[in-house]
Amino acid sequence: MHNQWDVELSFDEDGVNTLCEARLVGSHAPGVSGHGEAVKSRDDRPLARIGEEMAASRALDDLSRRLRSVADGEIADEGHRPSYLIY
Repeated sequence: MHNQWDVELSFDEDGVNTLCEARLVGSHAPGVSGHGEAVKSRDDRPLARIGEEMAASRALDDLSRRLRSVADGEIADEGHRPSYLIY
């Protein structure tokens, strides 16, 4: 069996704040997304790339934690199945 998930990153910037949504996409991907934010300081150089990199890394970290939580919940559910449902 072959299954593939891709990560889609979407950004929204206003010159100071950079928001990122990281979403798993694919036909069998769980509906999980993560969010991250970066805030530009007054003293920072105007490089949008850095804000995107920071927001993306935080969104991916959030996505990872959420995906782990989903998996942990499914593992716990498997442990609570009646024995006649276990194959």
